[in-house]
Amino acid sequence: MSFSSFGLSEEITRAVSECGYTQPTPIQIKAIPAVLSGGDLLAGAQTGTGKTAGFVLPILHRLADKNVKPARGRPPVRALMLTPTRELAAQVETSVRDYGRYLKLNSLAMFGGVSIRPQISRLRGRVDILVATPGRLLDHVQQGTVDLSKVEVLVLDEADRMLDMGFIRDVKRILALLPQQRQNLLFSATFSKEIKALAANLLNKPAVIEAPQDKVTADKIAQKIYAVDRHRKRHLLTQLIKQDNWSQVLVFTRTKRGADRLAEQLSKDRIRTEAIHGNKRQTARTRALADFKAGKVQVLVATDIAARGIDINALPHVVNYELPHVAEDYVHRIGRTGRAGSNGEAVSLVCVDELKLLAGIEKLLKRRLPQEIVAGFEPDPNARPQPIENGRGRGAPKRAQRSSGKSWPAGGKNSGRPRHKAGRPRSRGAA
Repeated sequence: MSFSSFGLSEEITRAVSECGYTQPTPIQIKAIPAVLSGGDLLAGAQTGTGKTAGFVLPILHRLADKNVKPARGRPPVRALMLTPTRELAAQVETSVRDYGRYLKLNSLAMFGGVSIRPQISRLRGRVDILVATPGRLLDHVQQGTVDLSKVEVLVLDEADRMLDMGFIRDVKRILALLPQQRQNLLFSATFSKEIKALAANLLNKPAVIEAPQDKVTADKIAQKIYAVDRHRKRHLLTQLIKQDNWSQVLVFTRTKRGADRLAEQLSKDRIRTEAIHGNKRQTARTRALADFKAGKVQVLVATDIAARGIDINALPHVVNYELPHVAEDYVHRIGRTGRAGSNGEAVSLVCVDELKLLAGIEKLLKRRLPQEIVAGFEPDPNARPQPIENGRGRGAPKRAQRSSGKSWPAGGKNSGRPRHKAGRPRSRGAA
C-alpha cells in the first residue's frame, strides 16, 4: 500500500516520498482515511508508530483542498494541534512543514521558555496551522494575540500525558474558545478512565482505532535488565558505554535533579553528556538535542516529560537509569529506539527498590525480560529496598512511592532468570 492510495494530493505524496517514506504504518492506514472522512477520531497509538503523520497528512490535504482566502481581515487559524511539551510541539510543527512544503499553508509552533514577541509577530500574518502547548496558548489568548473562533480541526496529541501533567483545566479553557462545529482528533497511548471521560465529553460519535498491540514494543528492540545496587548504577553505565563504545545513548531518570547529577557524573567520567528537563531554558534544551542528533554529545540524560518530541530515526541505545513509576512510560521510553527499520537496544539498570516497578512492566508486556549481571556489579542479596522519589509531572502525587519490600535473592538470581558472570554482556540478539 502506498500513500497515494489514500487519495492525498500529489504535493503531499511527493513531500512524503522526499522525506524517505514509501509505505504507511498500521496506525496511518487506519487514521488517514478516518481523518479524511471529516469525522471525530479516538486513536490509541504509542510513540514510534507514525501517529503524527497519521493526522498531519490528512489535515494538510483537507485544508489545502478548500484553501479560500477571507474576503476581509487576517486569515484565521484553521487547525489547532495541542501537545503536552515544547519538544513535541516543535517536532509536530516540523512534520507539518516537511509534509506541507509544496502547499500554500503556513504553520507556527507556539510554546513557552522562549520570548513571546516573535510569536506575536508571526500571528499578525497568516497562520493556518497552530501547534501549541496549552500554557503558552492561553498566554496569547489573555493578550488577545490569537483568534481561535474559526478553528476547523482540533488535535489533542498525547492526551494521556496532558492529563498526567495537570493540563486538563487549561485544555477545557481552550475548548471553550473553539467553535462548536469542528473536527476533533484525540490521540493517546492509553485508554484510561480519564481519557475515556475526556473523549465522551469532546468527541461526537468518533471512529475508534488502535495500533496493533503486538507493535507496542517494536520487534527490533532488544530489551535487557541489569541487576545492580543503586549506588553502583552510574559506574555500571559508564562501563557499558565505554567498553561497548556506545556512540549515541538516551538515558532516562525520574527527576530533574537526578538528570543533572547523572550528567555531571558522566561528564567527569569523560563522556560527553548533556541533560534536558523542564527547568532548563528552551534554548539550552534545543541546543542539547541538536548536538545529540549531530553526534557532538554522546549521552543525553532526560526526564520523561522533556523527552517527549525527541524523534531520532536511528537511535541505537535507550537506557532506563531508573525505571518509571508508570509501566506505560517504559514503552514510551524504549520506543525512542528501533525506529525506521533499524535495530535498537533498551537497557534497564534495576536495583532492589525497583522490583515492584519491574513486575508491573513485565505484566504490561506479558513476558519476563532477560536479566544479566556483570562481574564486579553483583547486587548485594542483603540490600533492603528504600522509598523511591516520585519525579512525575504536575498532576502526580508528591509523596515517595513505597518500595516492594523484596530483595534480590542470594547470588543475584531473580525468579530463576539467567545469570551472566562475564565482564562483557552477551551478544545482543532480539529479546
